[in-house]
Amino acid sequence: MTTPAPVTRRQWRWTALAGMASYLDAGSISAVSTGLTLFRTEFGLSEGMVGLLAALGPNAIGCGLGAFVGGRLGDKLGRKRIYQWDLLVFAAGMLLVALSIHPAMLLAGTFVAGLAVGADVPTSLALVGELAPAKARGKLLGLTQIAWVLGPSVVLALAYALDPLGLLGVRIVFLHLVVVALITWAMRRGMTESAVWRAASETTLASARQLRALLSGPNLRALAYTGIFYTFWNLAAGTIGAFTPYLVETLGAGGRDVSILTTLIGLLFGVPTLLVVMRFIDRGTSSRRVMMGIGSVLGIISYGMFLFTPYGLVAAQLSIVLWAVSSKLAGELSYKTFSQELFPTMLRGTAQGLTFGVARILLGVWSFAVPAIAGAGITGVATALTLFVVVSGVVGFFFMPDTAGRPLEEIEAERAGVTSQRRSAR
Repeated sequence: MTTPAPVTRRQWRWTALAGMASYLDAGSISAVSTGLTLFRTEFGLSEGMVGLLAALGPNAIGCGLGAFVGGRLGDKLGRKRIYQWDLLVFAAGMLLVALSIHPAMLLAGTFVAGLAVGADVPTSLALVGELAPAKARGKLLGLTQIAWVLGPSVVLALAYALDPLGLLGVRIVFLHLVVVALITWAMRRGMTESAVWRAASETTLASARQLRALLSGPNLRALAYTGIFYTFWNLAAGTIGAFTPYLVETLGAGGRDVSILTTLIGLLFGVPTLLVVMRFIDRGTSSRRVMMGIGSVLGIISYGMFLFTPYGLVAAQLSIVLWAVSSKLAGELSYKTFSQELFPTMLRGTAQGLTFGVARILLGVWSFAVPAIAGAGITGVATALTLFVVVSGVVGFFFMPDTAGRPLEEIEAERAGVTSQRRSAR
């Protein structure tokens, strides 16, 4: 039996630097979320404008458009050309938000930051998937999810501590993201191009790099699996991430300080869950399926409970804790892992950029309606979120592919062989 290759210090370090895209992505979502009510008061925003602010930025449309472009360019030009510069654009967007004195500055800043972080995510994740040993791919991608938890945790802790400063405190939170982005950009300058991408760029036929190669055979099935699973999961996750403090405050479950603390407590429950998932995710498909099943059931309960239970402080806290555990067992880490394993190297970023982008844009469209739906109470929002998780869980569990712990080259060759055999049969 072959001993699995150990994870080197450089692999951990580069994963951590690539994972900062997740820190900034989730952190910027939470920053906008914690500032929604204050921005609404300061600039006199309507419910529609609140929805637009949540929809345009890192949580949704801006991020989605950035993912389309960044994922494709990462495949055509290389991972390094994208992740080396996009954080400077992100920092500029967050600085514009921090200094905004007019709603237009606020909207423009969140949109620009969303474009940049959207471009970073698929290329950074492709880099992690390509540098990771086969038996530790999910584990290293799990580190990017810890960064995803750490980002909003730091943001929420800062927002809670700075709450007495009002809008100034929110501006400081955004400035913190500017500083983190610039430090990460500087540290990434020592990273090199993905060796897997370099090798594939020299040998892959031009026809296999074209977009239409995603639209047939195994690639199309993989696109449907990851796209449907992530889109419906993200509709729930994005709503919870962007609107939980808003829901707590507007539905009378607590004030601003309570809403921030409630969200932070929930996030912290996700960290030990992630450590468990990182230990088992590469052990086999059976382990992945068990975690997917448990996580999906907990996710359904987390908001399905509000169809029978009033929305109060204790119920909101229980809901966010259940969701925190659920989302780590059957959420974005599963999507990230399968997105690296199911697609050929020269289309890996394109495919993930496509599914990630579609999911974020649809979330943006949905976000326009959330404030108005929430205005009538929790029932409408809870029903929608429950249905989203049901669809995601069913697809994730019953159609899960068998790729755990296998080298990317082996998976790619096998899936290409299936296509070739089918063509020969015709």
